[in-house]
Parts: sequence; structure tokens; C-alpha cells
Amino acid sequence: MNHNAIFDIRNDDDFEREALRIFQYQFEHNKVYRSFCDLLYKHPSEIKHSSDIPFLPIQFFKSHRILTEQISSEITFCSSGTTGAITSKHHVADLSLYEKSFRNAFAKAYTDPKDIAILALLPSYLERSGSSLIYMAQDLIRSSNHPKSGFYLHNYEELKDTLENLEKKGQKTLLIGVSFALLDLVEKYPFNLKHTIVMETGGMKGRRKELIRQELHSILARGFGVDHIHSEYGMTELLSQAYSHGNGIFNTPPWMKVYSRDTEDALTILDSQKSGGLNIIDLANVYSCSFIATQDLGKVYADGRFEVLGRFDNSDIRGCNLMAL
Repeated sequence: MNHNAIFDIRNDDDFEREALRIFQYQFEHNKVYRSFCDLLYKHPSEIKHSSDIPFLPIQFFKSHRILTEQISSEITFCSSGTTGAITSKHHVADLSLYEKSFRNAFAKAYTDPKDIAILALLPSYLERSGSSLIYMAQDLIRSSNHPKSGFYLHNYEELKDTLENLEKKGQKTLLIGVSFALLDLVEKYPFNLKHTIVMETGGMKGRRKELIRQELHSILARGFGVDHIHSEYGMTELLSQAYSHGNGIFNTPPWMKVYSRDTEDALTILDSQKSGGLNIIDLANVYSCSFIATQDLGKVYADGRFEVLGRFDNSDIRGCNLMAL
């Protein structure tokens, strides 16, 4: 399966061609996904557009091994969860595909990592194994080549000093952090950052009360002295990320697309700007499943950007870069 073509996508026609090609491949070679399609009586001969493709409920990554036949996994990423909870597992057959996806997506949304200092405040992820976010952050930190780039756990004072020193030098910096840790930091120290992008990856991890995104961003913006808080949308079950530059509206890379589905009829795709469940097409998921029905609620705009509004009731809150309503 030639997967490099997804990174050459330039327009909607390119995307549709690659989406249908990958759907055909996964229908033929992914036993779990094929069974799901068969239950819905969906066959590739009937699929004419990416919105017609069946979207596998994300819960299947907890209960099944989602991987194409005759292929072994190079690494398995695991979602976070409370003790004893069943977590999602994403069996990744080709790590180079993940690396190419997140490197290209980051460069398209921001810049080449070598041009900035990257500071990661991700304690809940560092304290466990199997995090795809940590894998990505490690790679971006290595690529930045800045001597102050690195991870911070609970050493908030050192992080404060580093941020202030980088600011004095006018160094362009990215601070990427989990929501509760960023809140902890601004409660301890005041900032007035002019050269730093602050990016939250969502989730309180049971450490704090969940906040709606607007409230969280307002608190963080005041605490860091910045105009906007950026966001990263990604999850264990995806190999691609979408980014928001501060307005809560996410942009996807060319090989990723989002649809909104009817909350009462999961097989019905909604018109743009109508709220519903988010369906994600991530063509980088070549060897697992590229077509996923998430438990996230959101709104998709006509230009392909999307907004996250919350989660379905009774779904477990995981590290999916979301705040509950």
C-alpha cells in the first residue's frame, strides 16, 4: 500500500481519490472494519463520496485490535484512563508514517521546529507509557535544536525562569501543556509573554473541575499575558492533529477531514454549521482505520474548519483535548 500519496493532496479531488482508495484497501484487508461495513450493508461499489464511507465507532479501539491483516504493529499507543479503566489502543504499523504526518501538520500550522524553542508541560502524559503525544513532543523538541527545549514535570520554577529568559532574548517559543498544569503554572506565577505561543492539549485528567473552553482560555490568556491561547486536537486513535490559533476553530492538514453526524441517526451527515457528533477522516491511519466516529460534539464549517463543543453524555472523559460542557 503506497501511503505517501496522502501527503501530496492539494485539493478536494485529490482528497476524495485517496479517501476512496484507502477505504477500498481497509474494506478488503481490515477484518474488524470489514465486519462493521458488512453489518451496515455498505460495499465500496456503493460509495461515491468520502461522506458516504462508514465511520467506525471510536470505542472499537478499546475492544478490538484495529489493524490490517498480515501486518504487525511497530508500536502501540495507549490512551490515558483512570485505574482499572479499559483504554484505547492504537496499533501503529509504520512509525515513519506517524512522524511524517505530525511533522508536516506542525510545519503547515506553524513553522519548522528548528526555528523555535519548544517547552512541554505534560506531566500526566510523562507519568505513564504509550502516549502518542509524548512521542510527538519528543520528536519536535529534538528537531528544535534549541538548548532550552525540553520537558517539564513538576519543576514549575525552572519553567518560569526559562520562559522569562527566553522572553528577554526575544526568542520565539512554544509552550505546549495539558490544561490543569498550565492552570497550576499561572496560579503560581504571573507572566507577560510577547514572544511565546501557549498551546493547550486539553483535559484536566481528574486533577481539576472541567471547564468550558472559553473559560479555560480566558483564565490562561490573563495568566500568561497573551491575547490568544492555541489548541491542539489529537487523540490516541488518530495519527494526525488539527490546530487552533486561538479562536477555538480548528484547521486540519490536507489529509484530514471532519464531518458532523446527526446525534439521533449516526449514518446521516449534517450540513455545515449544524452541531452533531464529529466524524474524522484521518488518511494517515492507513493500516488501522481512517474513518472514525468520535464521541465528540462539534460543528463543521463550510470551509472545512471545525469547532469542538463538548462530548456525548456518559462518555468517559479522556485525553482527547476536550473540555466537557
